Amino acid sequence: MTEAGNGAQAARRKHGAPKNWRDVFIAALGETSSVEVASQRAGVRAEWAYKTRREDPDFGRRWFEALCEGYDNLELDLLYRLRSGRLEEVDEDGTKRKFDLATGFRVLAAHRGRVAGEGANPLESDDEQAVLDSINAKIDAMRAREREVAGLLAEDGIIQPRA
Repeated sequence: MTEAGNGAQAARRKHGAPKNWRDVFIAALGETSSVEVASQRAGVRAEWAYKTRREDPDFGRRWFEALCEGYDNLELDLLYRLRSGRLEEVDEDGTKRKFDLATGFRVLAAHRGRVAGEGANPLESDDEQAVLDSINAKIDAMRAREREVAGLLAEDGIIQPRA
């Protein structure tokens, strides 16, 4: 086996990272929103993924986009469950699993708030006014989503409408 000219193969052997770990990690992060699960699927330690994110701006951008995609998927799943009334499932072993929608929406709101606090993409924006405009737009969008979700919950009789 020959060494890569840039030392990439040696670095992979030293850290045990598979050749395509970044792509696997990003795909799993977009699917699960979990760094731990994404790291396991990619065959790397979470610490290595975080280090790579700090050192590689392109990987950091892809990470941010995948994480946002994962939370978008969570939002779609939560809305589907609300609209369809599917609040529990039975797995192949016959075990019932009830979904805690309130916790799901709290997790989603916390993520949205964090993203809004960082600007559209903290790795790209240097313009203070653009960051502020982005934060305000995201807050407005969050409030609109909150009103929409509250309306859906009230419509389904899950919560009482606000006065």
